[in-house]
Amino acid sequence: MARFCLQLNTGAGRNLAVASAGGTGKRKSSAIERVELPEKVKNSRVLVLGGTGRVGGSTALALSKFCPDLRIVVGGRNRDKGDAMVTQLGNNAEFAQVDINDSKSLDKALKEVDLVVHTAGPFQQSEKCTVLESAIQNKTAYLDVCDDMSYAFRAKSYMKRAVEANIPAITTGGIYPGVSNVMAAELVSAAKSEGKGEPQRLRFYYYTAGSGGAGPTILSTSFLLLGEEVVAYNRGEKIKLKPYSGMLNIDFGLGIGKKDVFLLNLPEVRSIHEILGVPTVSARFGTAPFFWNWGMVAMTYLLPAETLRDRGKVEQLVQLFDPLVRKVDGFAGERVSMRVDLDCSDGRSRIGIFSHKRLSESVGISTAAFVLAILEGSTQPGVWFPEEAGGIAIEARETLLKRAAQGTINFAMNKAPWMVETNPKELGFGIYV
Repeated sequence: MARFCLQLNTGAGRNLAVASAGGTGKRKSSAIERVELPEKVKNSRVLVLGGTGRVGGSTALALSKFCPDLRIVVGGRNRDKGDAMVTQLGNNAEFAQVDINDSKSLDKALKEVDLVVHTAGPFQQSEKCTVLESAIQNKTAYLDVCDDMSYAFRAKSYMKRAVEANIPAITTGGIYPGVSNVMAAELVSAAKSEGKGEPQRLRFYYYTAGSGGAGPTILSTSFLLLGEEVVAYNRGEKIKLKPYSGMLNIDFGLGIGKKDVFLLNLPEVRSIHEILGVPTVSARFGTAPFFWNWGMVAMTYLLPAETLRDRGKVEQLVQLFDPLVRKVDGFAGERVSMRVDLDCSDGRSRIGIFSHKRLSESVGISTAAFVLAILEGSTQPGVWFPEEAGGIAIEARETLLKRAAQGTINFAMNKAPWMVETNPKELGFGIYV
């Protein structure tokens, strides 16, 4: 396929942290703003694998709104669902019957597109990076929404092959991980540019109401993660902790409030530690209603880790719980929030907040923002994490975050915690903690 190699348009500037700090960060939900891609890539063919699912379908819809001229190929196994999605997307869309476990159908689909977006999870317990391998072989740009540490670092091992094939590829490029990685990179960059203290501790906090409207896939992912020991870093030392332990009550600010979150094994912890050099890093996640958290904790004690790592057995659990989850989702909603906290050696703390009323919408917008960055030439040949300059160029981060944050109810970067929390405590003389 024709390749794209463009100079990045950096007109958006490098002042996201400053601009966001100027207000409360509260935003009203709005329509997606159209993006004018360069003429060379405006009609690119983008294949969304898992395009009939919640995450893939949301990504395809967001792309069609960002760039109506893009030709979107919905990849999946179910033609009826694919045709329904194509009808929703309009004239520039088509369906391709693809099975990611069938190399022939995969190669055929990737030969005919410029970029592939791999959303066909869950990624946990996957032994091969078949889509990435095919993308490199067929010289097709690549993006995945992987949220599994083993898979993500296996993808990174293809760096040399991707460079030799001149293929840009990003792994973990969804909402979290993905947008959260870029938020972390911007916080670290801002702290270092001020030169007053070194980044010492970075913590990811995530919250999703119910299943976030993402259906069985997020259930499978959650159950599989409960079977993995949590990798975290403490003052440069790698430590392993029990999954869904270490509860903290975190304030996610306007529209979300305080929520309980628990340790999970997520790839951004290791990538941020290794790439950005932050000595202490961890990630926590929580959901609602509260009894889902209790159930997750109970599963780590009642079910053997081997059971929770078995994809076949987890699928059976998902089938058992899915009807109940869907009923609860009806009143729990699907709000999502990410809070990234950075503490520096001089005692200063800065955070980023990203909250949206609908995960099923926001995950697509976020993933589409990465697609646009790749098409615009922001990504170098190789396999990258979002926080790496080769993945999302430093000067392109602001644009990516602004695009991903469309429709958010609260988005702010590089703020003191008290400026975004719902009930900050005043010590006196205008000093808050």
